[in-house]
Amino acid sequence: MPTSGFDLIVNRADLNDTRVVETPFADTPADGQCLLRVDCFSLTANNITYAVAPESIGYWNFFPSDVDGHGRVPVWGYAEVVASAHPQVPVGKRVYGYLPMSTHLMITPGKVNDFGMLDTAAHRQLMAAIYNQYSFTDTDPAYAPEFEGIISLLRPLFTTSFLLDDYHRENACFGASQLVLSSASSKTALGMAYLMSRDKPEGLSIIGLTSPGNVAFTESLGVYDQVVTYDAVTTLPRNATAFVDMAGNADTLRDVHAHFDDRLMNSCRVGLTHWQNTSNFVDGLSGGPKPAFFFAPTYAQDRIKDWTPAGFQKRVGAASAAFFGAANDWMKIKTAQGPTAVQSTYVDMLNGRIDPSIGHVLSMAD
Repeated sequence: MPTSGFDLIVNRADLNDTRVVETPFADTPADGQCLLRVDCFSLTANNITYAVAPESIGYWNFFPSDVDGHGRVPVWGYAEVVASAHPQVPVGKRVYGYLPMSTHLMITPGKVNDFGMLDTAAHRQLMAAIYNQYSFTDTDPAYAPEFEGIISLLRPLFTTSFLLDDYHRENACFGASQLVLSSASSKTALGMAYLMSRDKPEGLSIIGLTSPGNVAFTESLGVYDQVVTYDAVTTLPRNATAFVDMAGNADTLRDVHAHFDDRLMNSCRVGLTHWQNTSNFVDGLSGGPKPAFFFAPTYAQDRIKDWTPAGFQKRVGAASAAFFGAANDWMKIKTAQGPTAVQSTYVDMLNGRIDPSIGHVLSMAD
């Protein structure tokens, strides 16, 4: 018998143009399928990066919409199996993974084991496998029901932080004596700065770039040696510098390249939190190497080969536990339910109207 749920869909040509649509689905899955009820998910600047990333990366392909020109922005969170036609996935199983801003999601489980499963739906197979993995919470050593909010907020972001930290250590910070991170108050930047500051390479200074309203908060965390506003880039010493660009603001990128010039040892593009000014990234750049995009899933696959899957999870898990414990002291979690709340929080996040000390955990269900 058909059942209706709700999706938040976004106009891909105008990210501020959103609609909540009622979506029918079969509450009796076809053979081999499972119906997930999306219970909660986090919404962060990382999700805005998914929306504005180049078409070639394919984030819009995970959760397509029937409405022409629209799609569902991916998020990370928790869901429960409420109907199953798969012998290895019982009703009531709780999972963590990649979800749409919706009330429900139909998946086709494959490679099911004691710890999780993949969604093997055909349209998802061209994208990185890490996004198709769903972990079973009852066998996940990192799971604690009382910390669902903070895990949902930080787990996917912190994996990128961990990989960026490893990437820079493996390359001896490209010979730099200072590491500069834009969007320094973002959770991914804070995670990287936290890791780097815990075991900081000798002689390295960690500098955060942020907006004036976020300076006090960013300084208070103690993970940066110095925090400056974007318009103060030219006040920084012209020492050998590695730049990690979480903001994706074209003006900031040009300012950094122009100021450090031949002292810019590496320019690493990660996020697009300043999505409004992302056009013509390399136009007008003077000095320094050409910015290179850091795609975490690709780097993760290389590290999994080096360390084995179990070794990779062990390293990420140990680092995660430390950061989650530290973040629990400064992050306030705000929960909200219902399509209207999700829609308004998304628009606020899109337009930079979010306090970085607050983590948003949402549900489309009222």
